[in-house]
Amino acid sequence: MQFNKPRSCSGVGINSDPINVADLILNARGRSVNDQDVCFKSGQLSLAGVIRRPAGLKSSERRPAFIVLHGFGSTMESDNARVPCSRLSALGYVTMRFDMRGCGRSEGEKGRVICLEQVADTCAAVSFMASQANVDPQRIAVLGSSFGAAVAVYSAGVDDRIAAVISSGGWGNGETKFRGQHSTPDAWAKFVAMLEAGRAHKQRTGDSLMVPRYDIVPIPEHMRTHVAPGSIQMFPAETAQSMYDFKAEAVIGKIAPRPVLLLHSAKDSVTPTQQSIDLFNHAGQPCDLHLFSETDHFMFADTNLRVWTVIDDWLAKYFPVSA
Repeated sequence: MQFNKPRSCSGVGINSDPINVADLILNARGRSVNDQDVCFKSGQLSLAGVIRRPAGLKSSERRPAFIVLHGFGSTMESDNARVPCSRLSALGYVTMRFDMRGCGRSEGEKGRVICLEQVADTCAAVSFMASQANVDPQRIAVLGSSFGAAVAVYSAGVDDRIAAVISSGGWGNGETKFRGQHSTPDAWAKFVAMLEAGRAHKQRTGDSLMVPRYDIVPIPEHMRTHVAPGSIQMFPAETAQSMYDFKAEAVIGKIAPRPVLLLHSAKDSVTPTQQSIDLFNHAGQPCDLHLFSETDHFMFADTNLRVWTVIDDWLAKYFPVSA
């Protein structure tokens, strides 16, 4: 069993003081002087994160906050975590991105990505953010892409402290998602056999059967450049089983009247578009659904202005910086 020790945990914890800097300055690593490495607990594990406070934030102010969730086996250094934090901070929100357990610099068994454990990590992140001096604890939202989007929706469905949700390329039913991703009879039979082999191997040996990431979630070759460096490539078969069993659509209706924004590519080569449509059909109101042509699964690029215009307009209506 391999554990990762987060380098950010030394001297920085739940009671760390806020950093206030007048100007937002980026260094060569793409970090802002407003970025603060933090560490917080989820159960017995220490998780590494980065809080960014917006420029000009006064010590006496409390702002709404976003917790940004990375994708499947990825890290908080991925563009789908970094870019939203940057854009939301520029709008005046406090943001935090963090590595889920077993990912990046956080503690936990390497590659053990279990949906409900990531929900627990997200709820722990909400508790941590609510303790920050510059955060309004009644106005903490979550944003996620792909796997992180499914976790974001589910977390809000079971934790009413989450004030709003933005989901991009997410999914609500693991079984139907996988049927869409492993769409031929042969591919589906191979996937089901992998799940069965994983259960049998665990029962026989007590150890996990490790499987490649693209055997779990197929991604076309031309899209694999979007997978962040350092992303996990091998997972225990229990990861696939947890995703198969995960049903965010079962809890999304509990989020209302808190607002939800669902975004998806009209033709998504990774997660079937129908997943967000089905989430919308299970949701209460207010819930907006937007499908975008001429873009694919990874939609949070800074240059994807149509997507960010929709987000900006939605934020102004449902989750503005000034209440």
